[in-house]
Amino acid sequence: MVSDMEIIKELDKQGRLVLPKNWREKYAKKGKVVLKVENDTIIIKPYELVDLTEFFDKIEVDVKSDLSDWNSVRRELLEVR
Repeated sequence: MVSDMEIIKELDKQGRLVLPKNWREKYAKKGKVVLKVENDTIIIKPYELVDLTEFFDKIEVDVKSDLSDWNSVRRELLEVR
């Protein structure tokens, strides 16, 4: 399968274009994409949910509040030191 290709596409009157079916089936199964505009270039990437579990246990905070009382922890973290 060819990974890099260029296709000339026509825009409709509203400025829309259709993404190739094989690309949509492979990369955009959920129907969402990320559209990034850089000057005169538009980059379209598949949208993927971020796995937040990779950030668990990544931060250490020195707090004196009881961790079971999240309101007091939040207040302590937000106070200006």
